[in-house]
Amino acid sequence: MAAADLSVILPRVLIVSRRSVRKNKFVDFVGMNPLLRFSNREYHLDLIVSYGAVPVIVPRVTGVNMLLDSFEPIHGVLLCEGEDIDPSHYEADASNLSPEELEEIRRLHTSDTAVDKEKDAIELGLAKLCLERNIPYLGICRGSQILNVACGGTLYQDIGKEVSRNVAQEERVVHMDYDNYDGHRHPVRIVDGTPLHQWFSDSLDGDGDGDGEKEIWVNSYHHQGVKKLAQRFVPMAFAPDGLIEGFYDPDAYNPEDGKFIMGLQFHPERMRKPDSDEFDYPGCPFAYKEFAKAVLAYQKKLNSMTSSPKLDVEMEKKMNIIVRSFSLARNLYQGGGGAKESDLEAGAEFLESNRALSVQQETRLKQMGATVRNASSYLERLRLSEEREKQARNVIGKMSVEQLSDLTAFYHMMGKICSEVLETKVQGIANL
Repeated sequence: MAAADLSVILPRVLIVSRRSVRKNKFVDFVGMNPLLRFSNREYHLDLIVSYGAVPVIVPRVTGVNMLLDSFEPIHGVLLCEGEDIDPSHYEADASNLSPEELEEIRRLHTSDTAVDKEKDAIELGLAKLCLERNIPYLGICRGSQILNVACGGTLYQDIGKEVSRNVAQEERVVHMDYDNYDGHRHPVRIVDGTPLHQWFSDSLDGDGDGDGEKEIWVNSYHHQGVKKLAQRFVPMAFAPDGLIEGFYDPDAYNPEDGKFIMGLQFHPERMRKPDSDEFDYPGCPFAYKEFAKAVLAYQKKLNSMTSSPKLDVEMEKKMNIIVRSFSLARNLYQGGGGAKESDLEAGAEFLESNRALSVQQETRLKQMGATVRNASSYLERLRLSEEREKQARNVIGKMSVEQLSDLTAFYHMMGKICSEVLETKVQGIANL
């Protein structure tokens, strides 16, 4: 088969380059800085290729964040090492670090604290694109921090200043060793029932107290980390000092179905025995293996949609009807005029028939006022007389900006769910 054919068939995984200066010239690379004395072999790229995907390098060039659509089709995104994320993207003011402490951090971690705003913009844009479209995403080290920040989470600006000094001496952890990047290890406790637990199950040493957490030793190289984990994520591993070393979205994790949203603070790809390519544990490459599996499944799903124009048109038509139904209902509540009952039925019928929601998703909807299991009464409330429409406008007028924002967010979420469910149903038709 010709190389040109393979480039079309193999799934594409986007990876953003880093930038350094050598002899007054820019040098772009992926992973660790090749100008440092550490091994510069790009295990990230090796693993992506070995599992059947094509790494597509997104150059760290000014303006690329506005051109991400030009990299389509995007079947997966892998984000890895890099400088600190610009603190303005999260609640840096809550760190309580003094100017003197911040200056000390900059001196200790000169190569990491040189913020690259252009790289931030590119990677945050890609992370949000993955979250919007359910594109598989694997974040390693900085990539995990990007994912958390993109979802509203926060970071410790410096683990030594904000975490280590607040825990007992025996619980303190060295998260980076400038003199031994590849060889440095520290323990983490893996949470039972998570993907990490499944991948490393044959290598875990139980602590015997039945708390459902087991321990492995991992490689890491970072002075920042997750402070407040975004609401959608579940922790998978903790360092002894309490720092989260891995997390994922359980509602977006099913590699066989093309779903994978995960962040790992440690480096499983670099957990190799001295002078060898043999991994410390058999489970080390599984993050990349399962990520690639999700990428392949996502590509297959995407191709099946684009290869069936008739189904594509039909799905788009159904989506438009349902989204319009919710839009009209929103306008009713916000005093934007009347709507025919028939126009509102599609949205109500969708609510009544949709029973594929997880408990977490259903809870979120109910918190925003959705009566998922009672679509008939929901429809009844929409059958407003002129008098009730007036009353609705009066009620809306008394709502706070926050309440109105929640209501608008609810209808936005319903539109997203419509899209996902219709895609699943049409996919099922296509596979018959």
